[in-house]
Amino acid sequence: MAKDKDRFEKVYSQGALTGIQIWVDRETGVNYLFHFSGYAGGLTVLLDRSGKPVISPIVDR
Repeated sequence: MAKDKDRFEKVYSQGALTGIQIWVDRETGVNYLFHFSGYAGGLTVLLDRSGKPVISPIVDR
């Protein structure tokens, strides 16, 4: 991976002051869910129905 690219990419965003975002690790493809409300927030691995991490194909952009 090129040094000029960020490791994480935001692929989804909903809300402004309170909302959610989905971030993808560009090296592993693992998806993370970030929920925020004002100055507070939390990050967790995004899981599918069977409890396994959601993994996206890695695309070099």
